[in-house]
Amino acid sequence: MREKVRKREYVVTVHARREMIDDSFTIFDIERGILTGEILERQKDQLSAEWKYRIKGKIISGDEIELITKLSPTNKLVIITVYEP
Repeated sequence: MREKVRKREYVVTVHARREMIDDSFTIFDIERGILTGEILERQKDQLSAEWKYRIKGKIISGDEIELITKLSPTNKLVIITVYEP
């Protein structure tokens, strides 16, 4: 996932963008959260059978962020949602 961020091979869902605005996160916070983060949990979606990952990391200010991500069929990282832990 870190490599996907470094190569800018990711997309942010509309839902995640709304959450970013609500919590005053920037795209740099999202990138840093993944680059500094660790996977806390792997979840299997019951409808799609896709694996989703809950990641906890640090934003630019040093505060914490949690993200839910997955890998798309095209092998891009998808940022599903973000929030303050």
